[in-house]
Amino acid sequence: MKITEQTQKELERAVRKIADKFPNDGEPTLMTDIHVRVTQESGEVVAFDDDDQEITRCIVEQWIDNKDNDFYQAIVTPLRQTLMRMRKTVDNFGLLKPYAFVLEDDDKETVAELYVADDDTVIIDGELMEGLDKELDDFFEKLMKE
Repeated sequence: MKITEQTQKELERAVRKIADKFPNDGEPTLMTDIHVRVTQESGEVVAFDDDDQEITRCIVEQWIDNKDNDFYQAIVTPLRQTLMRMRKTVDNFGLLKPYAFVLEDDDKETVAELYVADDDTVIIDGELMEGLDKELDDFFEKLMKE
């Protein structure tokens, strides 16, 4: 999904609002996940903590009334790209590491892990990994012939 500049700004604003809730200026808060729920009909993006308490919300106008069947899979890449672009901010929340951003659907079912704030872990986008299975199979087959 190609996102507009306005959508990018709205997502970045939401991340900054989360950072404001967890300033890195004292004892870090213990939290395992920041749950991001996107409502396809309203374009509403809401972030929750582990206790299902709302952290922040925004409306992404581009996503309002989106009828795509693969909507949730389509928004994974733009959300990941936003978090990666804002990595310095995201990695410095006042939260005890590791913590993750998790995309959930309206039923609170996990769609994808978007980002892990941990010095040793990086999530690689599926588009980057596309075709890797075939390459590994070809490599293994060639190796077995030798």
